[in-house]
Amino acid sequence: MTTFAAGQLKGKVAFVAGGTSGINLGIAKGFAAQGAKVAVLGRNPEKAASAAALIDPAGANAIGIAADVRDFAAVDAAFKQTVERFGPIDIVISGAAGNFVAPALSISSNGFKTVVDIDLVGTFHVFRACYAYLQRPGASLIAITAGQATHPHRGQAHVCAAKAGINMLVKCLAMEWGADGVRVNGISPGPIDGTEGMARLTPTPEKTAALIAKIPLGRYGRIPEIADMALFLSSESAGYITGTILDCDGGGQLLSTSGELG
Repeated sequence: MTTFAAGQLKGKVAFVAGGTSGINLGIAKGFAAQGAKVAVLGRNPEKAASAAALIDPAGANAIGIAADVRDFAAVDAAFKQTVERFGPIDIVISGAAGNFVAPALSISSNGFKTVVDIDLVGTFHVFRACYAYLQRPGASLIAITAGQATHPHRGQAHVCAAKAGINMLVKCLAMEWGADGVRVNGISPGPIDGTEGMARLTPTPEKTAALIAKIPLGRYGRIPEIADMALFLSSESAGYITGTILDCDGGGQLLSTSGELG
């Protein structure tokens, strides 16, 4: 990770939905390394417990909670459990996501709904449920979105629709909650190495090479780079930033208004 002031998040409490793997686990680790107490949420109880143990083997400053973001009551209960353990919440990451590659005519109604429910409805559930448990003023909410929100892709109609909704939700909540000292932003990662999403979207070396060739910086991003951006948005240095979607994609958003996978 980039060098930040040591202990920048000491005394803070962070809640990371989807924090059992990939980018979100990397963010949770980064927060913990800067002194935060962290709750990670995932659907699988074993994965949630394992992620918490990775973050803090002693178990004093990290907990894993099993809940499905599509279930508002379960998400609300997870926030309540976090507050009972650590106190009011300063930082919330909403990063649970689903994806598969398929043309629209091959996507069932249930398949489309599942992705929208996990990504968009799940983000609403996380942010709506967290509000009662936030440290106000001063709380920072961050949605993990994607370039599909603004760049149409073949085989990604379901994801593009869901991510576009997340981007607009971020902006609406920033307007409504700003007066209470709650900042709401989004991070839009590009292709990130070592993630399940890229394994699905570019499953062959040829597709990986073709995508990398299109990226201005000529490489995939790294999970710690997204964690650094989340740390920045959660810090006092970003105290006047809200309603913003920050791209971390090696310049990929510069290429065109439409995208191809690989």
